[in-house]
Amino acid sequence: MSAITILNPKAESARQAQALAMNILAARGLAEMLKTNLGPKRTMKMLVSGAGDIKITKDGCTLLHEMQVQHPTASLIARAATAQDDITGDGTTSIVLLIAKKEALQILDKCKIPINNDRETLVQIARTSLRTKLSMENADILTDVYFVDAILALNEPGKPTDLNMVEIIEMQHRTEGDSRLVRGVVLDHGDRHTSMPKALKNAFILICFFREVNAGFFYKNAEERDRLVTSERKFIDDRVQKIVELKRKVCSSDDKNKTFVIVNQKGIDPFSLDILAKDGILALRRAKRRNMERITLACGGEAMNSVENLTKDCLGFAEDVLGEEKFTFIEGCKNPKSVTVLLKGSTKCILNQLKDALRDGLRSITNAIEDGCVIPGGGAFEIVAHHALTQYKEQVKGRARLGVQAFAEALLIIPKAIAQNAGHDQQETIVKLQHEYTTTKIPVGIDITTGDAMEPKSLGIYDNYRVKKQLIHSSTSIATNLILVDEILRAGLSSLRPGGQ
Repeated sequence: MSAITILNPKAESARQAQALAMNILAARGLAEMLKTNLGPKRTMKMLVSGAGDIKITKDGCTLLHEMQVQHPTASLIARAATAQDDITGDGTTSIVLLIAKKEALQILDKCKIPINNDRETLVQIARTSLRTKLSMENADILTDVYFVDAILALNEPGKPTDLNMVEIIEMQHRTEGDSRLVRGVVLDHGDRHTSMPKALKNAFILICFFREVNAGFFYKNAEERDRLVTSERKFIDDRVQKIVELKRKVCSSDDKNKTFVIVNQKGIDPFSLDILAKDGILALRRAKRRNMERITLACGGEAMNSVENLTKDCLGFAEDVLGEEKFTFIEGCKNPKSVTVLLKGSTKCILNQLKDALRDGLRSITNAIEDGCVIPGGGAFEIVAHHALTQYKEQVKGRARLGVQAFAEALLIIPKAIAQNAGHDQQETIVKLQHEYTTTKIPVGIDITTGDAMEPKSLGIYDNYRVKKQLIHSSTSIATNLILVDEILRAGLSSLRPGGQ
């Protein structure tokens, strides 16, 4: 009889072997559900919310985040797996499948492949990540289009890359192959005046936080009211005129190819819009604050709070500015520190898949740059680690040998799942890989087309070092905690209510 039943007779408990069996059953159930989501040939899951919203995804983090996991052990594993995604951006599915940690980390360090952050290597890293989220055709197209260039535009040696400076804009239009990288900013609103220019070349950009004038005044008669209104209007017109004078100064008659754009976080009244439009100035109002910061980073210049002391040095510059009804494109910036990825797709479901893949792909490139190394993919590390741990087991005495053996066998779950999802026999594929590695001592992974061994380095198939390291840490910690659980208690206020309600 459990001690908790003395305090609460309606409480539920499971002890010792029963508790361990419950933990193993929950972990196995979660693993069985997620293992078909591993590798380039993995399948998709359809999630239907209570409101009827449908999401189709291959991403393990999305699955665990959207599902309502009730079992306490499964919930613990799901939380740890989503934490893995928050830290490294990938590896969610693997951590659920992988349950001698010190030895495994040493093997991981031996498998590291140094990289020089050249574009070709980073493209291969991004393609490996993207092929596990999308079809191979779309993965290859999108990787070449924008993934690596987006990160290289933001990367500064010795400084962490801020992925918040990669804006993702979704456009339900055309196909995913039409997605592109904009070396600048895409604002999700257009101009508010029909007479303003829509397409500008070689544009100076004034970024400002000018507030609208909403003055209140008291008057005794109509004449005094008119005088106060005229004074207020003159104050506003003087501010607008200073902007117009700056435009005429920087876009002088000597260089008629220069144009002018003003982006204001607050509103611009209709009369001021008329004045700006007559002088050929494109004015954008009520821009989001995060976009104001991104425009400054992309185009240069300074954000101004006043029209006093406006100079050419305060202005940003972009080669192309295109205004539409719903979007404004500011691109062609010389050295942008903020870029935009414009995702296109025929349905909202496709756009969500692209967005999830983009997020993981950007993180994989950033991880590789910051680590300065990668790990051979396709299950190669797991084969190497299994071989090394099997030999290491002979040096361990007592029951600890069984733990090392269990850890080594658990590592093989990942290449087995990749082989099964690709339609190959698990055992036959693993035997081929182990024989090839034993013979050549070169890390080999699974060729998903033939099921034979292949050298990941020669084909450019890489995994992130920090992803593998983090999943070894997290998985070992979870497994250790679950094994030590000798009793599971379910007790709370609900169990004390009449009828168990």
